[in-house]
Amino acid sequence: MTTHAIGTREQWLEQRLELLAAEKELTRRSDEVARQRQALPWVRVDKTYRFETEEGSATLAELFRGRSQLLVYHFMFGPDYIAGCPTCSTIADGFNGFAPHLAHHDVMLMAVSLAPFAKIQAYRQRMGWTFPWASSFGSDFNADFSSSFTERQQREGGIEYNYRREPPASQLPFKMGKEAGDASPPVQNANMSGTDVSTYLRERPGMSAFVLADGVVYHSYSTYARGLDGLWGMYQWLDRAPRGRNETGMWWRRHDEYGAA
Repeated sequence: MTTHAIGTREQWLEQRLELLAAEKELTRRSDEVARQRQALPWVRVDKTYRFETEEGSATLAELFRGRSQLLVYHFMFGPDYIAGCPTCSTIADGFNGFAPHLAHHDVMLMAVSLAPFAKIQAYRQRMGWTFPWASSFGSDFNADFSSSFTERQQREGGIEYNYRREPPASQLPFKMGKEAGDASPPVQNANMSGTDVSTYLRERPGMSAFVLADGVVYHSYSTYARGLDGLWGMYQWLDRAPRGRNETGMWWRRHDEYGAA
């Protein structure tokens, strides 16, 4: 038997109108945050980065593909992964649908990963995705935009992610080896990516925005960790479902791993 509050239509409407006021305030606040985001100063990108794409080798400027704005999703897929991160995969499941709309609004969406391009292409085909995805293998791009780190940084506490410095791996609240036995998301994601936790966590999710003006590329914005929540379409729906996110652990899988629903 349900323990949730049961009421009349009149009671529901009264509380719904109170919630509507809160939702409208949240929307207005979100609009203001977006204005602050867009007002950030642009930082000129002078370093030359090379990427491997379907069209061959490309510079950062060439990833714009004729648009003036570029949104990069830093997809966790390291050179030693067997498959792309399952959490990044649930976020990327939405890209096919809205990438064409962005492209027709002067915005290029591009996923970028450190894995070699052949590995990316094989996984992309498995997932049935068509959005653009480039490999930054051999480039400093991931490191410079805080989405890839070295084993030494990890061991010595040199990882600065989401605008803060992390403690050394030995101080993290879960095991780092191949036989890590807990059910935390890093452990499950590492297992599902075919690697150990330490290797898995040397890649991190994020998104970065760039603008091309007068032939010069500028960095305008980056966000990481829960700053990506708004891009995770699945959660926007769950937040409106009767039981919300209703999570006790990592429940999601790649879309081809659920079996019959």
